[in-house]
Amino acid sequence: MALGTSLFLIAVGAVLRFAVSVTTHGFNIHTIGVILMAVGGAGLVISLLSMTMWRDREVSQRRYVDRRDYAGRDVPPRETY
Repeated sequence: MALGTSLFLIAVGAVLRFAVSVTTHGFNIHTIGVILMAVGGAGLVISLLSMTMWRDREVSQRRYVDRRDYAGRDVPPRETY
């Protein structure tokens, strides 16, 4: 579940829970809203964790380019602060 889908489920669940005032027989719309918010929250946490782990993997697998100019001379490294 992507980040946008999680936020969408949370928003739809909040609308069903807090803004809809319809009573039905057989199921409760407010309960469905709470379930959607819970699923959206769980998806949000999972999405954030996977993005964090993917970022760490990208940083550890970053490849460095040989720093030479077109004539083959070494280029001094940039200063980092």
